[in-house]
Amino acid sequence: MTNGTAKLVALITGASSGMGKDFALRLLREGYVVYGAARRVERMQDIVEAGGVALEMDVTDEVSMVSGVERVLLEQGRLDVLVNNAGYGQYGAIEDVPIDLARRQMEVNLFGLARLTQLCLPAMRSRQQGRIINISSIGGKVVTPLGGWYHASKFALEGWSDVLRNEVRSFGIHVVVIEPGGVQSEWSDIASGEAERFSGSGPYAKLVASFRRAQGRLSAPPPSVISDLLVRALKARRPKSRYVGGLFARPMLVLRFLLSDRMFDRLIMTAFR
Repeated sequence: MTNGTAKLVALITGASSGMGKDFALRLLREGYVVYGAARRVERMQDIVEAGGVALEMDVTDEVSMVSGVERVLLEQGRLDVLVNNAGYGQYGAIEDVPIDLARRQMEVNLFGLARLTQLCLPAMRSRQQGRIINISSIGGKVVTPLGGWYHASKFALEGWSDVLRNEVRSFGIHVVVIEPGGVQSEWSDIASGEAERFSGSGPYAKLVASFRRAQGRLSAPPPSVISDLLVRALKARRPKSRYVGGLFARPMLVLRFLLSDRMFDRLIMTAFR
C-alpha cells in the first residue's frame, strides 16, 4: 500500500500487549503514523517513545471509539489502515460459562470490532482507499473443547469479513483476515485461567487439566511472525483475502479441510488425553 510522499495512518486496537503492540512498533518502523488503541494506556509507553500515539479506547464503549476516530481524523485528516486486533478468549465449558460473559465475548471480538469499522469506513470511502485487517484465528475454522464462545466469535468474524470485503471493494478498500495459530502472548494464560475458573472442578475438570497440560507443552513463535503477514498484506497491490501463520496454523487448516468431522474430532481429542 503506497501513497506518494505522505505518511500512511494506521489505527491498531489491542496495542497494549502481544501482537497488537508488535504490530504498532513494526508499522512505526515501516514509516506509518501509528495510533495504538487499548484500555491500558500506561502499557503503550514504548509505542509513544517510538513515535506513535497512545489512545485510550475500549471497543465495548461507544464514546471512546467515536472520540478516538475523531481524534485521528482531526490530527491527520485521513485514516488508511484499521487493524482490528483487540480480543480475548473466554474459555470454560459451554454449560459453565455465564451467559453474560458469553455476550461480552461476542461484544469484544465481534460487535465492538464491527462498530469501530463502521466509524472508520466513511473516511476511507471518501479517499477511495483503505485497508481493514481483521485479526481472526485458526480458531475461526477449527475448534477445541472449552472454547465454545471464543470459537463462535471467530467463526462469526470470518463470515462477517467476507461480506464486508465484497461490500467495500468498489470503494478501493481491501478487507483482509489474518488467522494466527499459536503465538507468544497473554492469550494462553488468560484462556487457561478462565477455563480453570469456570470448569476446573466438576464434570469438565479432566478436560481443563488436559487443556492446561497441552498449553504447557507448546512452544509458540513470537508475534513478529504475524507482523510479517500484516506488512505483506499492506504492501501487496492486491492482498490476499486471508493470511495464515503461527504454530500449527497451516497444518491444522489443511487437516480440517481433508478430514471428516468424526476424524477431526478424534484428532483433536488426542491432545486432551
